[in-house]
Amino acid sequence: MRKITLSNGKEVEVECLSCALTNGLIEPDGGVVLETEYFHAHQDVAYPIKGLMILASKRHIKCFDELTEEEKIDYIQVLTRIRKAQRDVLGIDYVYYFYNEDTTHHFHTWMVPRYGWMAEFGRSVESLRPALLHARHKMNHHENIDEVMGAIDVLREELTHSQSNG
Repeated sequence: MRKITLSNGKEVEVECLSCALTNGLIEPDGGVVLETEYFHAHQDVAYPIKGLMILASKRHIKCFDELTEEEKIDYIQVLTRIRKAQRDVLGIDYVYYFYNEDTTHHFHTWMVPRYGWMAEFGRSVESLRPALLHARHKMNHHENIDEVMGAIDVLREELTHSQSNG
């Protein structure tokens, strides 16, 4: 079991955070943004950055090559739908995608929006950690949390609408 601190300061003890989230044992702040047969998308529970989505496999796997053909198709379709919604309703121009196989969680992709305030940390993958920590320690206040929660609702609504029209 691992202790994990969520963005709201709450500590949880889980074997795998991804399993706990995708199985509904932990409700992500703001709830589920999109769910399919194979994947679960939610706001990152550790960092309060508007539009920072986690797309997690429902199966406990670690690597791309473990995805079934159906999961591969679903993954790219869901990733694309979320990215389009980030651009269309949140005005996010750029996203860094991050996925690592040596994670303590299972297969998931971070979709980290790039905002102007992040420029001070650089423009490479090395800039992500300082920007994430800045968000956790300096942006974890009521006004920003309200913006993050509002963005979750807007994304969820857009993704639900695009599903029913697509």
